[in-house]
Amino acid sequence: MGSDYPIGGEEYDYAYYSNEYSNESDILDQCDNSDWNLSFSLLPVLYMLVFVLGLSGNGVVIFTVWKAKPKRRSADTYIGNLALADLAFVVTLPLWATYTALGFHWPFGSALCKLSSYLVLLNMYASVFCLSCLSFDRYLAIVHSLSSARLRSRSSMFISLAIIWLLAGVLALPSLILRDTRVDRINNITVCDMDFSSVSSKQNEQFWIGGLSLLNTVLGFLIPVLLMTVFYCFIGGKVTMHFQNLKKEEQKKKRLLKIIITLVVVFAICWLPFHILKTIHFLNLMDFLYLSCPVQSLIVRLHPYATCLAYINSCLNPFLYAFFDLRFRSQCFFFFGLKKTIHGQISNTSSSLSAQTQKSEIHSFATKV
Repeated sequence: MGSDYPIGGEEYDYAYYSNEYSNESDILDQCDNSDWNLSFSLLPVLYMLVFVLGLSGNGVVIFTVWKAKPKRRSADTYIGNLALADLAFVVTLPLWATYTALGFHWPFGSALCKLSSYLVLLNMYASVFCLSCLSFDRYLAIVHSLSSARLRSRSSMFISLAIIWLLAGVLALPSLILRDTRVDRINNITVCDMDFSSVSSKQNEQFWIGGLSLLNTVLGFLIPVLLMTVFYCFIGGKVTMHFQNLKKEEQKKKRLLKIIITLVVVFAICWLPFHILKTIHFLNLMDFLYLSCPVQSLIVRLHPYATCLAYINSCLNPFLYAFFDLRFRSQCFFFFGLKKTIHGQISNTSSSLSAQTQKSEIHSFATKV
C-alpha cells in the first residue's frame, strides 16, 4: 500500500507517509516504502494482546484505588489517573487492530477516526504528565518530607490533576481537529489521516508536520524524562544517605535503587525508539538530514513496531505496581476477596507502616515511577 502509515504516525500523529502529500511524494516515491506483509497479521495480534492486558490491568488499578479511598495516598490518586489515561487509550486498540488487519482501511467513519486518534494522543500526554507528578510527589515526600506538607496537600493534588488533564486535552486537540477520513483512490480504501488543507497549503504542510512532531517529542518525552531523571537522582541520593548507618538495610537499599532504575528505564525503552524514528523521518522530510532509500524504507517499516513498543507501556504499568509494591498488591488481593490468603501479609505490612512511617514512605515511593 506504499506506507500510508496509520499505526505509528496515525495514532501518535505526525508520521505521514502518504503519497497524497506532494511534499513527501518527491522523496518517498523514489523508494520502496511498502510495508512488510508480516505487519498486517502480527501487529493486530500484538495490539489485541495489549488491549486485553491493559484493559484488565488498568481496570484492577482503578478499582483498587477507588476502594482504598479512606487510606488513599496522594500517589495512589495519581496512579488512578494514570490508569484512567491508559484505559482510555487501550479501548481504542481494537479499532486500530482492525484498521491494520484490513490493510489500513478505516471502516468506522469520521467521528471515530477523530475521537480515537484524540484519545490516543490525550493518553500520551496525560500519562507522561501523571508520571512526572508522581516523580515530583515522591521527591517531595523523600527529600523534603518535613517542609512539603502544603505542596502535597489534597487541594494541591487536585489542582495539579486538573492542570494535567486540561493541558493534555489542549495539546491533543490537533488530532481531534485535523484528523479525518479520506479516500485513497489508488488503493481503493478509506484511511484515517491528518488533513492540513484547512490551515495550510500543500507546500507548507511539512512545516506543520515538523512543528507538531517537535511539540510531541519535546513535551511528550524529552522534558518528562529529564524531570523524572532529575527527581530520581535526588531521591537516590537521599535513599543512599538514609541507609548509610543501617547495615541490616543494605539489601533493601540496593533493591530500592534497582526499582528506581528499572521503572525509569522501562519507560524510556518503551518510548525512545518511537521518538527517535519519528524525529529522523521528519529531519529527512524537512531536508535537515539526508537518508538513502534503504534507510528511509527501514524507518517506515520499523515505525509501527516502535509504536507498538510504546503502547506496551500502557499495559506494563499495572504489573510493575503489583510486582514492586507490596502494599498495592496486598490491597488488590484484599479487595478481590482473598483476605484469608494474605491476612498475615496485610497485618505485617500495616504493622510496619505504623511503626516505621518514614521507612515505609521511602519504600512506597519506588513503586510510583
